Amino acid sequence: VLAASAATAPAQTTAAPAASVPLSAIRIGFVNTERLFREASPAKRAQAKLEKEFATRDAEVQKLTKQTRDLQSSLDKDGATMAESDRRNMERDLANLSRDLQRAQREFREDLNLRRNEELASLQERANKVIQQIAEAEKFDLILQDPVVYASQRIDITDKVTKALADK
Repeated sequence: VLAASAATAPAQTTAAPAASVPLSAIRIGFVNTERLFREASPAKRAQAKLEKEFATRDAEVQKLTKQTRDLQSSLDKDGATMAESDRRNMERDLANLSRDLQRAQREFREDLNLRRNEELASLQERANKVIQQIAEAEKFDLILQDPVVYASQRIDITDKVTKALADK
């Protein structure tokens, strides 16, 4: 009976604000994470590192792609005039090559995405530390990151964070 009457009683809000601070005294900042990940020096270094790390595998995938395309083109051009057994062998070779290509592309994408996520996580961790340092040093009450519907340039501190990351 008590539970039923408590459930039907209207909810009351008795919580008072912890401190009454005028809105004009509150400092809010915003960081555009997408821009930070695109423009910050550590982000550019991470991108260059990934490109260098995966350049050999990318070249291998491109080579397989060219071989597959060349074999398909050869089959299209000469298939009609080839002996049946030669054409079947070439089709089987093309199917095997296509399967190898798809596997190589999938593994390449998966490995690249894994490494990119590792690099981004490291950058995010560094950026969060820098954002916290800026917030404490400049007495911000709140720092927002993406996704935000709107943030004026007046509160955008992305350039400060980008510069601070470059200095480290």
